[in-house]
Amino acid sequence: MLNISNIQHFSVGDGEGIRTTVFLKGCNLRCPWCHNPENLGKEPVTLHYSSTGKSETLGRLVSADDVLPELLEDKDFYDESKGGVTFSGGEAMLQVSELASLARLLKENNVSVLVDTAGCVSYSAFEALDPFVDGYLFDFKTADAEKYRDIGGDLTLVSENISSLIRDGKNIRIRIPLIPDFNTDRQSIEDICKHLCAIGIKEVDLLPFHRLGSAKYEAMGLKYAYKAISPLSKNELTEIENIFKKYFSVKTEG
Repeated sequence: MLNISNIQHFSVGDGEGIRTTVFLKGCNLRCPWCHNPENLGKEPVTLHYSSTGKSETLGRLVSADDVLPELLEDKDFYDESKGGVTFSGGEAMLQVSELASLARLLKENNVSVLVDTAGCVSYSAFEALDPFVDGYLFDFKTADAEKYRDIGGDLTLVSENISSLIRDGKNIRIRIPLIPDFNTDRQSIEDICKHLCAIGIKEVDLLPFHRLGSAKYEAMGLKYAYKAISPLSKNELTEIENIFKKYFSVKTEG
């Protein structure tokens, strides 16, 4: 059974074309800026929104056969826009066995499948999914090993997985969240660029920090560590983009 929180139709930021994004619960990282805190744990969570007085409980177990019909509802849109289904989280790769079963069914129905991952898993998880997915949206947080440890990750493991995916000819898109006070100073950006270049990356997507998930923290009764942190200014973002463009072909989301 897959442990999911939400299915979002008509997503346009999770890969090419019109997509349906399936959010899976459970994550092995603890990024303080995370905008999907409802997916950090495996248990269902109830969000109480004080502004509207409404509540919602997120988290349910579904089989691949149960969820497949809903994912196929928009197949005409996938076909027309070269879109498909994206699995996100949380960390979708933590549910690799169940995920592979659903990805196989989608492949049998000629639906493109992408997986959004932070890559802090064994490479065997990628190998289990590879036959059924078209590619990976791979978040890379920092080239600083200590900072990766601080959020529960492993720079060496992440780097080895990226290298292995490239070696095996897999479609991989590196996405870099730009987080103030974490990885947006010039030295951090230069280190990221040099690290990824050494691995063989040619293109990156930049994901500027936003506070769109802050309401979820309040609804869950949690403190949001980045509540007082401002998004990058236009000038700051331009300066960062210019550094990345010295090394890569760059696309900035948002």
